[in-house]
Amino acid sequence: MELTISKISVLTIGMLARATGTKVETIRFYERNGLLPAPARTNGNYRSYERSHLDRLIFIRRARDLGFSLDRIRRLLALSDDREQSCEAVDVLARQHLAEVQAKIDDLRAMQRELDCLLDQCRCGTVADCRIIGTLSPKSERST
Repeated sequence: MELTISKISVLTIGMLARATGTKVETIRFYERNGLLPAPARTNGNYRSYERSHLDRLIFIRRARDLGFSLDRIRRLLALSDDREQSCEAVDVLARQHLAEVQAKIDDLRAMQRELDCLLDQCRCGTVADCRIIGTLSPKSERST
């Protein structure tokens, strides 16, 4: 069943979840943590979401996909809500995040080099002579 959101004015939490690929519990989590405003309630006490909730959840999901923390997403949302201000603060947040991503990439490359080096030393002998196991083991076990 394809959901045609553009023609629907009120969304249930299930519809919102399907439209964004977000779990219902995650939507509730975002509400509890102030990222997504609490929706109105129906007479039956069901959540009743509007297009603005969908747009905000899409924003959150895209930011999460880029690896932004919830705290940074909260700040980006606050900045997004004030459309007339300079985007300098947004640039600062994005540059900080990019620097963290680059540091993680550098760390992963260092891990890759170390693993490549360990694998190059492998002689395919016994585990007792394995350089990989020896490197991972505490120093006290290496000499036994």
